[in-house]
Amino acid sequence: MALKELFEKDWQELESEGVLFSSLEKLVAWGRSNSLWPATFGLACCAIEMMSSTDGRNDLARFGSEVFRASPRQADVMIVAGRLSKKMAPIMRRVYDQMPDPKWVISMGACASSGGMFNNYAIVQNVDTVVPVDIFVPGCPPRPEALIYAVMQLQKKVRGEAFDQMGHQLPMVDAWTR
Repeated sequence: MALKELFEKDWQELESEGVLFSSLEKLVAWGRSNSLWPATFGLACCAIEMMSSTDGRNDLARFGSEVFRASPRQADVMIVAGRLSKKMAPIMRRVYDQMPDPKWVISMGACASSGGMFNNYAIVQNVDTVVPVDIFVPGCPPRPEALIYAVMQLQKKVRGEAFDQMGHQLPMVDAWTR
C-alpha cells in the first residue's frame, strides 16, 4: 500500500485491513503490564504457594511474570509472602527503595495483610505500614491461583483499566512517578 493511499483511507477501513491505532502511552503501559518481574520476598508458608505459582500446573509465565529476580534493581513488583517481623521490616523497606520506579507491591496472605493469627509485639500487623501495597491477596495460605489473579489485577492497574470501589476508573500509571 502506497503512503498516499494510506492517508486517503478512513481509519475504520484501515482497522478492517489489520492496521492498529493507539497512543504511545497505551503501548508503553501494555508492554509494562505484560512484563512484570517480581522480586521474591518469601517470609513464611505463603512463599511455598508463591513458588508453586510458577510450576507447570499454574504457570505464572503465561502472564509475563515467570522470572523471579533476586536483585531488587531488576524487579518492579515485590511480592511480600508471609508474616513480616519488626526486625525484618527495615530490610524489606531497603529492598523496596532499591527497586527502580515504577514499582508495585503485592501483599500475599493474611499474615502480611493483617498480621494473621500473630497478634503480638514481634509481627508487623500490616505490610502497608512499611511499604505502599497495591494488591492484597487474602487467605492462609492463599492458593497459587489467587496470586495469579492478583498479578492479573495488577496488570489491569498498570494498563489503566482498573476501577475503585465506587466504579470510577483509576488513572493509568505514569512512567516515572507514583
